[in-house]
Amino acid sequence: QVPLVESGGGLVQAGGSLTLSCAASGRTFNSYIMAWFRQVPGKEREFVAGINRSGGSTYYSRSVKGRFTISRDSAKNTVYLQMNNLKPEDTAIYYCASGTAVTDTASAYNYWGQGTQVTVSS
Repeated sequence: QVPLVESGGGLVQAGGSLTLSCAASGRTFNSYIMAWFRQVPGKEREFVAGINRSGGSTYYSRSVKGRFTISRDSAKNTVYLQMNNLKPEDTAIYYCASGTAVTDTASAYNYWGQGTQVTVSS
């Protein structure tokens, strides 16, 4: 089991930066791929970024590519999402998730965190 706890959300002005963290408990962190999704009320959960087990391959949605960076630290059992040049449309609850393969389909992921709110003001 890989309980996940996100942190780092908050309020930031457009053009600013935030770094989200997702800490995983348990000794199986390296067995899972990790991903970030986001969701706004009334919409489906949207894939943002994913990273493979070694950290050597990363994947991004078109809307964040070039602005967001996903990374993982196996020594700390933590995955990060560095978000730069934030836009008001990035406002959402951000969730981290673990699974067996990087996909943009939320239902394919086994475990989810509780989410952290990111609000970008214009």
